[in-house]
Amino acid sequence: MKINLKPICHSRYLECPPMGLETLKIDDFQLHASTTKRYGLGAHRGRLNIQAGLYEDDLYDGAWCAGRDDPLQWFEVDARRLTKFTGVITQGRSSLWSSDWVTSYKVMVSNDSHTWITLKNGSEDLIFRGNREKEIPVRNIFPAPVVARYIRINPRSWFTSGSICMRVEILGCPMPGDGRNEVITTDDLDFRHHSYKEMRQLMKVVNEMCPNVTRIYNIGKSHSGLKLYAIEISDNPGEHEVGEPEFRYTAGSHGNEVLGRELLLLLMQFMCLEYLSGNQRIRHLVEETRIHLLPSVNPDGYEKAFEVGSELSGWSLGRWSNDGIDIHHNFPDLNSILWEAEAKKWIPRKMFNHHVPIPEWYQSKNASVAVETRALIAWMEKMPFVLGGNLQGGELVVTFPYDKTRSLGVTREQTSTPDDHVFRWLAFSYASTHRLMTDANQRVCHTEDFAKEDGTINGASWHTAAGSMNDFSYLHTNCFELSMYVGCDKFPHESELPEEWENNRESLLVFMEQVHRGIKGVVRDVQGRGIANAIISVEGINHDIRTAADGDYWRLLNPGEYRVTARAEGYSLTSKKCEVGYEMGATRCDFIIGRTNLSRIKEIMEKFNKQPIRLPVRQLQARRSRERRQGT
Repeated sequence: MKINLKPICHSRYLECPPMGLETLKIDDFQLHASTTKRYGLGAHRGRLNIQAGLYEDDLYDGAWCAGRDDPLQWFEVDARRLTKFTGVITQGRSSLWSSDWVTSYKVMVSNDSHTWITLKNGSEDLIFRGNREKEIPVRNIFPAPVVARYIRINPRSWFTSGSICMRVEILGCPMPGDGRNEVITTDDLDFRHHSYKEMRQLMKVVNEMCPNVTRIYNIGKSHSGLKLYAIEISDNPGEHEVGEPEFRYTAGSHGNEVLGRELLLLLMQFMCLEYLSGNQRIRHLVEETRIHLLPSVNPDGYEKAFEVGSELSGWSLGRWSNDGIDIHHNFPDLNSILWEAEAKKWIPRKMFNHHVPIPEWYQSKNASVAVETRALIAWMEKMPFVLGGNLQGGELVVTFPYDKTRSLGVTREQTSTPDDHVFRWLAFSYASTHRLMTDANQRVCHTEDFAKEDGTINGASWHTAAGSMNDFSYLHTNCFELSMYVGCDKFPHESELPEEWENNRESLLVFMEQVHRGIKGVVRDVQGRGIANAIISVEGINHDIRTAADGDYWRLLNPGEYRVTARAEGYSLTSKKCEVGYEMGATRCDFIIGRTNLSRIKEIMEKFNKQPIRLPVRQLQARRSRERRQGT
């Protein structure tokens, strides 16, 4: 057997990308091991950054662990074709209870899985330094590339108080002419990871290419002073057009979940280029929707992860803001306020079932609220968003509100909104058009098989989280918000970006189009003036929405016939039936509402500078009248 251990060209060579243990390109049948402690710690779990289940006896545990702790153990990857191997990345075991990692190892290669050659340093076997703890990845680049089909890692030493346990990624390039079916894209886009400066420059390039339909603005600054840039895509950028819904995508609230950030940068390039080329679908979206893309909510966290790089940032580096806050779960807990009001039967007499106010304590300067969160809230209150998606990473699933369980102390519980059927459709519209989310043959990313549930899940059914962006958006604004977990790998290698774009492109477009599902209209007075903050109620759905500044509104609904009511302070309420069809495009449902008699009287009296008659004055007049009668 001939194994090529010679340097290619010179001692410094181009490093190969990850083969795909983390991204699941390498399937379970390609992973083997000498022994296994138990099924949940089998070779199929030896993937970089894989996360364990909550309990130690879980079928989905956090590493490959050998059945015996001795130097004869090994973990093997079958590339299924000749591959140029250039390096190995290792981690310890993901566990809340155990401390297990390998501190040194050898690497062996083979073409037939029978005869093995150990990588050497001169005449001696090469010993690679492993991990010092269980989470931070360690990368070792080989002194020279080696071409083979199989590669083994042979642990030589491990943490003294632990066992032989590893999570692994292999760096390797397939040899030419020995390929398999690869997902490729025909879109000519900038497929690479962008630093903050490069992101800003790319947005500027898109704006210069499509100046008539794009606008760059910022919604505030990060903790370290980086501007939170957004790009607007619309046929009249900078203006809210009456009757045109507003949509938003955000990404990067967890700075180390970078795929969503790059997907939004790709999306803005794609939409600009397709608009210029006359793509009717994109032109219709741009002309009928005001689209906002905010690719990096947490640029401070991203810069930390970006500096270390794709495979070495681990599972958490850069997740939080610079002051240690999880931005996505940093919003006020309005669920508890609403549910307490419902229990006390305050709705609708003392409190509305929507636009729940932010508590005073949250708005104080001493509250633990990230500046990024405050900027998001101000943005959400300013723009009349109808539908939004925040792109996250580390899983393949779409989650929808509520994200917090209604029962106290319960970590998982189905907790539905009054709009549960609408949210389920919105989630399915993304998941069903994604290349992998609903694929029954797709291996689970970590511990949950979301494909069984059509690639979607109610957030509280997965794990409870108070103060999520999704729940806040639904309860404080008109916007229906969902979370898209767009890939198992939070920070995929640059070479993976074209395939990830293909996985998500159609989903990104289809979900945007859902903003045109349901009813829309304008609420006006008898003089034809739009009425702001008029309340739109749908019979049978205990969640109302309000009109925007010009009196226009959009109410997301599934197909069906609905009894809809419009009311506003000082006006009589008006109801009508509105029918939603199956075809795309919201049904027009306008309202004209007149002033109440009482409001007209108040208006007339105020116009002529007369104060309303108060009861004590009337009582006084009646008493004087009686006195006059008695005196006559």
